[in-house]
This record gives sequence, C-alpha cells and structure tokens, in this order.
Amino acid sequence: MFKKLFAGLVLLTAGFIGGLLLTSRLHINNDSLADELRAPSAAGTPAPPPAPVAAPATTPPVSGGPDFTHIAGQAVKGVANISSLQVERRANSPFANDPFFRYFFGDNNDLFGDRRSLSLGSGVMISSDGYIVTNNHVVGENMSAITVTLPNKREVRGRLVGTDPATDIALIRLQVNGLPSIPWGDSSKLQIGEWVLAIGSPFQLSSTVTAGIVSATGRTNVGFADYEDFIQTDAAINPGNSGGALINARGELIGINTGIFSQSGGYQGIGFAVPSQLVRRVVDDLMKYGEVRRGSVDFLVENPTLEEDPSGGVGAGHGALVSRMYRNSASFEAGLRPGDVITGLNGKTVEDASQFRKMVADSKIGSTAMLRITRNGRATELKVPIESSSSTASRRRR
Repeated sequence: MFKKLFAGLVLLTAGFIGGLLLTSRLHINNDSLADELRAPSAAGTPAPPPAPVAAPATTPPVSGGPDFTHIAGQAVKGVANISSLQVERRANSPFANDPFFRYFFGDNNDLFGDRRSLSLGSGVMISSDGYIVTNNHVVGENMSAITVTLPNKREVRGRLVGTDPATDIALIRLQVNGLPSIPWGDSSKLQIGEWVLAIGSPFQLSSTVTAGIVSATGRTNVGFADYEDFIQTDAAINPGNSGGALINARGELIGINTGIFSQSGGYQGIGFAVPSQLVRRVVDDLMKYGEVRRGSVDFLVENPTLEEDPSGGVGAGHGALVSRMYRNSASFEAGLRPGDVITGLNGKTVEDASQFRKMVADSKIGSTAMLRITRNGRATELKVPIESSSSTASRRRR
C-alpha cells in the first residue's frame, strides 16, 4: 500500500516539473518571435520604436469636367448684343387716303405704309478700335439703324461696314476705342471631340455661355448660305445666339455661331458656326474693299438628279450640273453647255454643287480652271476663266 502511494506521488511530482519546463519553453519561443519583428539595435542601445504604418493612398476625387470659369469670364466681355431696325418699303395703297377704309382699319402701317421689324442677335468684338463681326441675317438687307449693347450695358450706334451674304457674315464699326476683344484662333486645327463654348444672347439673355464639343467640321449642304464650310457643335445655340462667338478651351475665337438644325425651333444639339479662318478672310476683304472678292464663274450649277448623273449607278447624283448660262459668256465660248455635269476641277473631284462653288470661290481671280465634265456619258476636259464674284453678280442683275 505504501509503495503504491509513493509511486503515485513520484508520478505527480514528475508531471508538475514537466509542465513547468514546457511552459518556460513556450515563453522563450514567444519572446524570440517578437524580437524578429523589431528592428535590430546596437548593443547597449534601446531599440527604436516601430515606424508608423503609412495610411493607404486615397483615390483622388472624381472631376466633374473641365473648368471653363476663367476663359468664359474673359470671353463674355468681348460679345455684344445687337439689334437692328429693318424697314420693308411698300408701295402706297390706293386706299391709303380713303376715309371709309381708315374708319375700319385705322392708320395701320402694315396695310398702308412701311413695315418695321426689329432683328436681334449677337456680335463679337475682334479689335479694340470698334470692329464687330456678326451674321448678315442679324443686320438684314433693309437695315436702317444698328444698336450695339456692350456687356457693361452701354448702348452705341453702329455703322455697317459691309456684308457677305454668301457666308452670312457682316462687319460693324463702332466709334469706340478700348473695347475688350477676343483673340483669333485657328479653326483649321480643330479636332472632333474638342471642347468649345458658345457665347451670345439667346432670347435677349446677354452673356449666356453654353459648353459642348466639336461634332464635325467642313459641313456643307446645310442650307444657310451659298458658301458653306461649317463647324458643327452640340453646344446649345438658340435664337439670339446668331453672330455670337464659338471659342476653344484656350479662349480663342474659332467660329461665328450662325444657325441650328431643329424640328421644334429650339435647341436639339445640332448647331453650326462659320469657321474663323473663313471669317478672317471675309473681314479682311470687307475692311479693304467694302465687299468680298472671291472667284466666280459665269454659269450656275445645281446638284444633278439620278437621271442626270453620268454614272447611272452607285454614287449617282454626284458632281455639279450646269443649269443656266449665257450664250455670250466666256464659258459658253469655251465649249461648256447647260446639262453638262462637272466631275472635277483642277484635278480635284467635285462631289456636289456646293463643293464646286466653294472650290471656285477659293480659286485665284483671273486664273483659268480646268474642268472635267461628262456629256451624254462621255468625259472630256475644257478650260473656263475664273472671274471676280462682283463682276458676275453685276451681269446677272442686268
């Protein structure tokens, strides 16, 4: 019995001692692991505290779009509001002095006299000495008075320097110096998708700025002018924006807002502007000569129909059909005839009548153009003179 008790005590003591040894070994191992995580230090020097862990980099806030505040703030100073009084002259009515008619209709000028209407639009200051560009349809053909309202609300009487109906551009002069002008930009460098701002006075709301992109360049056959080379944009353009500025993201003038395509009469995201390179050429001629001098021919063209197109198949309707001409004209003497379809000019393909008119207008006055034509399915070439647009226009008026 005593032996059994002694043996149990020995076993209990041995278990207790083994547990102490195991616990001590675990404590040593834990201390060793913690030392590995700390930076080593020189003997006798306490280890520096662990370096703070840097917070993860935060994602930069999402931008809401480009910031146009600076360029818009500068550009609105160079865009004015234009109003022109237009008078439509009417022949005197035989009943104008009849007391019976006046009893029923009164002194109604719409019936018995001149009709007056007010045209509203915008204009862009292009020089500090008072030159302003706008649309021809803003000032009109029978304009009697032009009033320009500057961004500071000052009203100034304007003088019409000249107009160019072919591009729908007009030039006005104010007897004012020190005007804030918008610098010219190069519209030939525009790219589709580039940001642009439209500035004007839609619905008489002056200094209105809208933003969009360049949707297309070189648009023709829009129907706004004879000479078409429009910038298309989705920047909001509405009635009253005509003649206003289209500027790029550098605040440079790259177009004059001219019209919109709309089925409702309001903004639908399709607006058109005359490119600055064309505007500058027109303005230069108006300043020098009071008119625009461009190339012209002594016959009229239109787009051919399917039957008139010599190709008669895929691509039918291309080229420019000679529709009218004088028998004593130089082109008639050169062999051109009504019904001929012009398919090329100086080695370049003519796609339609609008493109042909533009190519002729860009030709040097006094030069000779080589036309490639098709007549009765047969192609040939002949030379016609390029004249001044003013000289051909005067002959057509006679």
